[in-house]
Amino acid sequence: MKILILCTGNSCRSQMAQGFLQSFDSRLEIASAGTEPAAQVNPRAVKVMEEAGINISRHKPTPVDKYLKDEWDYVITVCDHANETCPAFPGKVKHRLHMGFEDPTLVTGSEEYIWNEFRRVRDGIREAFRKLYVEQIKPRL
Repeated sequence: MKILILCTGNSCRSQMAQGFLQSFDSRLEIASAGTEPAAQVNPRAVKVMEEAGINISRHKPTPVDKYLKDEWDYVITVCDHANETCPAFPGKVKHRLHMGFEDPTLVTGSEEYIWNEFRRVRDGIREAFRKLYVEQIKPRL
């Protein structure tokens, strides 16, 4: 099963979602991309995923254009901007979903508060994508 996760910068939320889905089932072919990809994966995202036992340190932000002609079982947007600007996919997409999460990279405040927000978003992504996997993806494998 092929799944593409989209975000604007492809540096945080989509990378976390990709990491979690890959950890749930090695049979899944997961990619993530951005409508405006960043230069690198956010170091805080890498660290909080490491705390959860998942290594995304080798992930790279990728432009969505790379995947437009491919066929996908799922295309999932994880931020509102990507959902609004998501390009049309000439390839076949069986299921298009939006699962919005707040962007922890925009949080301001103390270091402790910022780290806690990254963890909160990470945990929300893990919970939502585990539910999607158990209820929709796994039964179709």
